Amino acid sequence: MAGDDTLKSLGKLMRVLDCFSLRDRALPLAEIARRTGLPKSTAHRLAASLRGAGLLDQDAEGERYRLGLKLYALGSTVLANMELHREARPFVDALARLSGQTVHLAVFDGHHAVVVQHADPGPDGTLPGGFIETAPAHSTGVGKALLAYQPEAAVARVIEAGLVRFTENTLTDPAALRVALAEIRARGFATDTEEHRPGLACVAAPICNHAGRVVAAISASGPVWRFPAEQRVTMVAAVCRSAAEVSAALGWRDASGGGAGGGS
Repeated sequence: MAGDDTLKSLGKLMRVLDCFSLRDRALPLAEIARRTGLPKSTAHRLAASLRGAGLLDQDAEGERYRLGLKLYALGSTVLANMELHREARPFVDALARLSGQTVHLAVFDGHHAVVVQHADPGPDGTLPGGFIETAPAHSTGVGKALLAYQPEAAVARVIEAGLVRFTENTLTDPAALRVALAEIRARGFATDTEEHRPGLACVAAPICNHAGRVVAAISASGPVWRFPAEQRVTMVAAVCRSAAEVSAALGWRDASGGGAGGGS
């Protein structure tokens, strides 16, 4: 049927777009074909179609592709219409001022933590605008705070994709990751001590929507010399309070006084 063919074509286009990330910003056609499992001729046709729509760009030599500005425009529209983005902004900014650290707001896309808002007080006290980037779910504070409340199928999908080692502290053993996620659910917050980047530490907490479902996470992170262990311990309460305030702004009323809800 025509409808089935259209869906299959759309799926192939998405496979091409999914090849790109912060680590893989530009890719040659051969690598796109390898990652998607598509014939090179098919990958070339799809890439050309995406380029024509402004969803992909090519470098001056025409050898490598990268995501196009049209996607940024579409993403900006999504953020502008996102209730979470609107409601969380004052709390993200306030936590950045209070902590003196970089603050991220992230959602889960089924594979990664997607950072949709960012605030950094900086030396002059300014708070730059938000941006979109992805972060591994298994090695970052916001990622683990989100992953801990996802259904088992989502956790399994992240594990099956491969737990990439970024530092000597990265959790790459599936059993160890599952234990860490259970601990996060028990205490209501996540930490990252040089698990994703050497010298970087983070405290993160989950955010619930009106139904008590975890839909986002907020974190405060900074270099370990500026964000030592004792300060991270005292910052847990502030991060969890900010998460609770955003949750309340989204309509969540936790009568029990407990933490985040489930992810199913």
